[in-house]
Amino acid sequence: MSFASSALNPDRHRGRAYLRLVLLGAAIGIPAALLATLFLAVVHWLEHLLWTDIPARLGLDAPPWYLLVGLPVVGALIVALARWLLPGDGGHTPLDGIGGGETPVRYAPGIALAAIGTLAFGAVLGPEAPLIALGSVVGMAIVPLVKLDKQGENVLATAGSFSAVSALFGGPLVAGVLLLEGGLAAGAALLPALLPGLAAAAVGYVLFVGVGGWAGLSAASLAVPDLPTYDTTRILDLVLAIVVGVVASLMMTVVKRAARTLDRIATADKRVGFVMLPVAGLAVGVLALVGQWLGVDYEQILFSGQTGIPHTLAETSIVVLLVIIATKAIAYAICLGAGFRGGPVFPAIFLGVAVAMVAALLFGSSVTWALAVGAAAGMTAGTGMVFSALLFAGLLAGTPGLDALPAAVLAVLAAWLTNAALTVRAPTQPEPAEQA
Repeated sequence: MSFASSALNPDRHRGRAYLRLVLLGAAIGIPAALLATLFLAVVHWLEHLLWTDIPARLGLDAPPWYLLVGLPVVGALIVALARWLLPGDGGHTPLDGIGGGETPVRYAPGIALAAIGTLAFGAVLGPEAPLIALGSVVGMAIVPLVKLDKQGENVLATAGSFSAVSALFGGPLVAGVLLLEGGLAAGAALLPALLPGLAAAAVGYVLFVGVGGWAGLSAASLAVPDLPTYDTTRILDLVLAIVVGVVASLMMTVVKRAARTLDRIATADKRVGFVMLPVAGLAVGVLALVGQWLGVDYEQILFSGQTGIPHTLAETSIVVLLVIIATKAIAYAICLGAGFRGGPVFPAIFLGVAVAMVAALLFGSSVTWALAVGAAAGMTAGTGMVFSALLFAGLLAGTPGLDALPAAVLAVLAAWLTNAALTVRAPTQPEPAEQA
């Protein structure tokens, strides 16, 4: 994602005009956070209804096979209808990252419906991209009420985005770093664009915390309680962190290449794309069913992975972890490329943590180390971001994981360098058409 276009000339926004822009950013934080809260509440309620309440009414403790297979298909049909009947194509493809920039107000219904069909029905994508888009919609709705130039409009759209997403990443700090890292090319000129967004993120996060217990919304945030303190840094752990970073990057490269192949097929013909979505939903459901037959809980394969990370950290079987990694990665590639709408960050984090847990079990490392290293490596491998990944991993691991941060740094560097090496090599490989 890139926010470089949001950069402002500091000289043009001194004094009252710029103070007004910051205050508008803070004001936008309130409705953007409210919209994000409502959206997450609907997703959480529907997910609980589909995957918990309905099986309970059937007298079952878990969804039967026909729900495991059928619900992702129903969700895929909802996404297809949202994309083809409503404006905005349901938002941008998750292959393009987490998004950013201006989102027209008329796109909001399609984005919300496509995201609900994706998230609540089990597709392997996260809520961050739709939240960013819906937050931008709030900013764009405010724009006609105030007199701003084009750059000011973009700043307010960005402010709404980061208010909506700040709670998801544990507060305004990660949201601000995401904004900053996405626009590093703008240099110091980015700072005036950053401050209204930070103000919106802070106000939005305070509001979200205030209502976070309502309807179970605290479940939307990724949190891992009761971590043991990691206070003995071993040389082996530092070496393993590098290995985890490389493996995570290689895995994400395979996932993205498979997803891009699916995307090319889906976008070549609209009718093919419409048919591909329910077929992809069926494939994801079958993967969950296969995983369940192999001893893996369906929640570890479906969904974004936010609530599944604590269970992954508690896993003691390497075989089960390998099954989780294989099925989740395949389902993730399908959802990335087949036309679902959501964010790519949290599944990548989940897969990174699962890879780190394999290393932790093999070599006796701490689960706290696995969380910090895996989250950082997975986020960098999935998004290419470095500082945001380290900050988010640090927030996840908290005080118990402070001594694991050097290992997380090495994992991020290894993942980023591997990504860079593979990106440099990729263009030198001739396309199939060129080979012919």
